[in-house]
Amino acid sequence: MTLDSQLLTHNSLTRVLTLASTSPRRKQLLEMLGFEVLVRPSHIPEEHQPGEAPLAYTERLARAKAEHVPGDFVIGADTTVVLDGRLLEKPADRADAVRMLTLLQGRTHEVVTSVALVAAGVTRTATDITHVTFRAADRAFLEAYVDTGEPMDKAGAYGIQGYGAALVERVEGDFFSVMGLPVRLVLGLLAEAGWTYRFQVRSEE
Repeated sequence: MTLDSQLLTHNSLTRVLTLASTSPRRKQLLEMLGFEVLVRPSHIPEEHQPGEAPLAYTERLARAKAEHVPGDFVIGADTTVVLDGRLLEKPADRADAVRMLTLLQGRTHEVVTSVALVAAGVTRTATDITHVTFRAADRAFLEAYVDTGEPMDKAGAYGIQGYGAALVERVEGDFFSVMGLPVRLVLGLLAEAGWTYRFQVRSEE
């Protein structure tokens, strides 16, 4: 085994993941696994191109974010909500958030999350599609949720890990993907790049 190979298989805590995102949820999920995370926002414009399919859109943005910032292992991610083939991204204002939630209530939609990893000059990508069904809710309930402020920076105008959980009837797929970062895909991409994830063993005092 070469020295480079030995370094790549060290415990995850000995290396740093660079996260090309300001999302506190993505950072929280990585730190939950014991990774040391350095946040370096990419500030890539999230603009949908005419005729671009949802999966192509999220993969392009995830890749652009990861390739835009320096680091040995850089993670970029992008999430969008899709209903009847239409993208529901971050709401522009309160009225837009209520509009989105009204469309989603009582129905099943797709949450598409793409992850990109740049390591040693190679970009790897993976995408998850999870189906989320909202329970039926009246307009007053949806407006009260929007008034919490939680939906305003989230695709589809809801956060499943917060108050938005009250909107959800069921999730078919990866819950972490709906939060914005499918953990299993991140670990898979890291493994492909030569970084084997290991649990941290806590010593007893």
